[in-house]
Amino acid sequence: MFISDANAQSFGAPGTPGADLLQFMPIIVMFGLLYFLMIRPQLKRQKEVSTMLSSLKKGDEVVAGGLLGKVQALDDSIIELEIARGTVVKVQRQAVTALLPTGTLK
Repeated sequence: MFISDANAQSFGAPGTPGADLLQFMPIIVMFGLLYFLMIRPQLKRQKEVSTMLSSLKKGDEVVAGGLLGKVQALDDSIIELEIARGTVVKVQRQAVTALLPTGTLK
């Protein structure tokens, strides 16, 4: 008599079209942010590194595992680097992290 009947809100009620989508909207937005802030830049970086590794040639100056050297010979998976006059070391191609501008090493 003094208390009126409580009615459920119609916004998120079951059976309302789009209610299920609205419940998952925060998850969808979070995945979108994760993709654009973390996954996409990482994929772009991997593609750049892959391109750099495949374009290496004899005479390039590179950084590999903290060593700076000049590429003396290339193989599918091994690179021979001259790190000092007469000192040649073998490193894996994946160890190359950066390609230096020509003339950096003297």
